[in-house]
Amino acid sequence: MRKVYLDHAATTPLLPEVREAMLPYLDELFGNPSCLHDWGDAAREAMDTAREQVAQLIGAGADEIIFTGSGTESNNFAVKGMALAQQSKGKHIIVSAIEHFSVLHSAKTLEKWGFKLTEVPVDRYGMVDPDEVRKRIRKDTVLVSIMHANGEVGTIEPIEEIAGITREHNIPFHTDAIVTAGTIPVNVQELGVDALSLAGNQFYGPKGIGALYVRKGVRIMPLLDGGVQEGGRRAGTENVPAVVGLGKAAELAKNDMASRVKHLSHLRERLLAELPARIDHMVVTGHPENRLPGNASFCVEFIEGESMLMLLNSQGVAVTSGSACTSRALKASHVLIAMGLSHEIAQGSVLFTFGIDNAEEDVDYVLEVMPPIVERLRQMSPLYAKFTKTGKGGH
Repeated sequence: MRKVYLDHAATTPLLPEVREAMLPYLDELFGNPSCLHDWGDAAREAMDTAREQVAQLIGAGADEIIFTGSGTESNNFAVKGMALAQQSKGKHIIVSAIEHFSVLHSAKTLEKWGFKLTEVPVDRYGMVDPDEVRKRIRKDTVLVSIMHANGEVGTIEPIEEIAGITREHNIPFHTDAIVTAGTIPVNVQELGVDALSLAGNQFYGPKGIGALYVRKGVRIMPLLDGGVQEGGRRAGTENVPAVVGLGKAAELAKNDMASRVKHLSHLRERLLAELPARIDHMVVTGHPENRLPGNASFCVEFIEGESMLMLLNSQGVAVTSGSACTSRALKASHVLIAMGLSHEIAQGSVLFTFGIDNAEEDVDYVLEVMPPIVERLRQMSPLYAKFTKTGKGGH
């Protein structure tokens, strides 16, 4: 059976060059970078190189990069750390309704700590209107956090416009760029953001490593108490092999980005066009133009996404019904609900995310195996039976 991995939003495989770069730091170069002897020097120099590689990927200075344990940690650090550092000025924060839970739940935790939270709505494509952000800014607003792109539906947000608004009001602005950094061009100077989160496993680096960009001069309160690693901003002995891997993955992503984007966009466009032509009552979700190059997301009416992904898995195709972080919750996606889809239609979500190793034949295979799976599930669906009998219940 053909095996087709189309769940790169969940995680990407490790590139051989990244693995090779990491191996010495799992073996003879095992030193602690905080130590002053030769073993420490080698580890520290490797981290300095990786910090420069990550900085170059996003147009930052090396001293503006803080290594973390994941994208989730980066988002928690940014939202909580920046809000807490500004709380003497006010306790109001703004996020969008479609943020990843590492941002949304951090914001809700701040609410329990006495902050006020405002969620900005999105349109039917999952797009934030910058004017809606402007309308919600108050005198006591101390942080705005809007994601660069949504991993479930692929929509890329107007971050530059929003940053212009937050600058007018002198409010720190964070963006979750976990699904964009290393995938599409990201430059913190052009975006105008004060903080940006990224994660290695989204662009062929290792899991368990992330980074947070914090513009020089922006205040952030450390969340971990301990040593003075990462300039005193993130305590704990550094994961040197993973940091080295993140740096190498960033270097490769920067060099290969144009060809990767072209390849992924072509595969995405084929699936977005050809799958709905073979399956009726199928809704393409996300923005038709401003979307991530490898993202093709749909809702298939009258059936559940989990049933589809299990049967696709039985045919060798790996997909998800939304964010991998919430895939076991078996609830309709908060992103799709915020976009105005009904719970019934949102339950039928299925997300294909392409990677650099995917080929035309993988699209062909999905086009071959998925229509019979949908047909089989609809034959068992009471919603579909009602629709065929009454014509009611469709989108």
